Amino acid sequence: MVAALGRADAVCSISSTSIVFGNYDTASPVPLDSVGNIVYRCGNQDHDITISLDRGGAPSFSQRRMLKGTEPLFYNLYLDAARTIIWGDGTGGTQAYFIHNPQGNNQNIIIPVFGRIPGSQNVSVGSYGNTIVVTLNF
Repeated sequence: MVAALGRADAVCSISSTSIVFGNYDTASPVPLDSVGNIVYRCGNQDHDITISLDRGGAPSFSQRRMLKGTEPLFYNLYLDAARTIIWGDGTGGTQAYFIHNPQGNNQNIIIPVFGRIPGSQNVSVGSYGNTIVVTLNF
């Protein structure tokens, strides 16, 4: 007699594109906006998908910061195009991305990440950068 044993595991994958703001004009009061993407794919059995973003080394979500050495350039990441809902982990006034029963399981789902650098920051010329950890729970 031959017995077959099997197991189906829930599987999700995630990737992201960088948000590139380009040149920031320190004299402009107008914010500089940009958009990146998070792409995830989950199997048919995966539900209650949550994607959270960390503070990126900042003390709080209210002002994430890109750094050039120790000099900060403040910015933030949002769930909505109006840039009113800070994308975080659900603490400190933020929200995480959540979907109970995603449509299109086993397909790539693209979620925009809306970035904004507030205007009129007095910073020196140069390149600023930051890394955000993206966490997918399912």
